[in-house]
Amino acid sequence: FGNHHAFRLLSKYLNNTCCFNDDIQGTASVALAGILGSLRITKNKISDHTFVFLGAGEANLGIAELICLKMEKEGIPKEEAYKKIFMLDSRGLIVTSRPNLTEHKLHFAKDMPACTSLEEVIKNVKPTALIGAAAQPKTFTKEIVEEMARNNERPIIFALSNPTSKAECSAEEAYKCQTTRLYSLAALLSLDMNKTVSCSSPDKGTTLIFSRP
Repeated sequence: FGNHHAFRLLSKYLNNTCCFNDDIQGTASVALAGILGSLRITKNKISDHTFVFLGAGEANLGIAELICLKMEKEGIPKEEAYKKIFMLDSRGLIVTSRPNLTEHKLHFAKDMPACTSLEEVIKNVKPTALIGAAAQPKTFTKEIVEEMARNNERPIIFALSNPTSKAECSAEEAYKCQTTRLYSLAALLSLDMNKTVSCSSPDKGTTLIFSRP
């Protein structure tokens, strides 16, 4: 079930067998739907956004690839779309200087100095969207959420790890951050294996409801 097998098998059988990978395709479709819903609030296109991903397993790689496909449909060349996505795995930011990168990680590798700190990456990249699927609880700290709010009028934060005990943060934790601009979060999602989760943006009353595909 490692991503080196998952992507290979999906690619091998995709065009001649009715097959579906929930981690790669299911999570990606739900996450992209959430992002497109958020764009109704941010009032711009997906290609206007820069994404930082915490975690580089099947789920986040699937989400990232689907985001790139959507950017392509907006007229952005795929190589340019890849440049808008920054990914961190267990070793930190994925950079071109790292040896033995898999093909799917190599697409998102950046010609930047190595960095193991999510907070430092956010400070340097200033993303408009932060997506977590690393099963590392509490990694979206108060400092990180506030940094996102400082850099964006309406930041997008998706904490996707499940079960909820492994989520990068909860909506409640994010909203409790004492930042004047935090109220304008477009959405924060936490997907649980057995739950449907409703999260609201306090200033607009917008509610997004998702269940795990």
